Amino acid sequence: MANHLQDTTTLHNGVKMPWFGLGVFKVEEGPELVDAVKAAIKNGYRSIDTAAIYENEEGVGTGIKEGLAEAGLSREDLFVTSKVWNSELGYEKTIAAYEESLRKLNLEYLDLYLIHWPVEGKFKDAWRALETLYKEGKVKAIGVSNFQIHHLEELMMDAEIKPMINQVEYHPKLTQKELQEFCKSQGIQLEAWSPLMQGQLLDHPVLKEIADAHQKSVAQVILRWDLQNGVVTIPKSTKEHRIIQNSQVFDFELSQEEMKQIDGLNENLRVGPDPDNFDF
Repeated sequence: MANHLQDTTTLHNGVKMPWFGLGVFKVEEGPELVDAVKAAIKNGYRSIDTAAIYENEEGVGTGIKEGLAEAGLSREDLFVTSKVWNSELGYEKTIAAYEESLRKLNLEYLDLYLIHWPVEGKFKDAWRALETLYKEGKVKAIGVSNFQIHHLEELMMDAEIKPMINQVEYHPKLTQKELQEFCKSQGIQLEAWSPLMQGQLLDHPVLKEIADAHQKSVAQVILRWDLQNGVVTIPKSTKEHRIIQNSQVFDFELSQEEMKQIDGLNENLRVGPDPDNFDF
């Protein structure tokens, strides 16, 4: 269980990944993005998550470079994730996409590289590319995003290396218990994107009641619920005070009853596309 912002979980290949990080989905290139990444590093975050499709890898790279320099840290102190987009799935294209992400981020390696969506007929070739990058020591860990149980089963039928991470939409209205149990049984670490359901849960009465009882915000309660469920989480924010507030989740604990109450909010409701019915 994570007790500190820089606590890590050990992936099945021995690589340590912070339980908590900064996501930058929908944050456009520019000073706001650079400042957000710098603020996260300055305030103790050691994990940054981006993706090629976010079109902000260059700004993230600038924020990382400046943030590390200002904090007196080295590249090895930070865990950086990016993802290959659907149009680049395929063996050669995925390897090229990885190199392009490195160039934009101005980094020599990534800590984690993910297949962004399980595009049928394409993700297996992309996975072979990730395995090659991993075997060549160009990336510390590899994984997938938005994979359901049947996608993982299909992938692992031919895979030499099991995914280390599955990053999925995960929040109190989409608890994905079966998927989490499956991942746990396979040694695959679950990671949450959109943990706050893009802000749609912040007025929920049950969550507000629990938050009030702990003198915390609803966002803090949800992020704490993630961690107590053993799920890595990467909330997005561009404002420094919110970046700090999001990370202040290590000084309280939800009771078993409160955890059950939050689990009970599940409606299998998505804010993002359904991995089985998307077309892009």
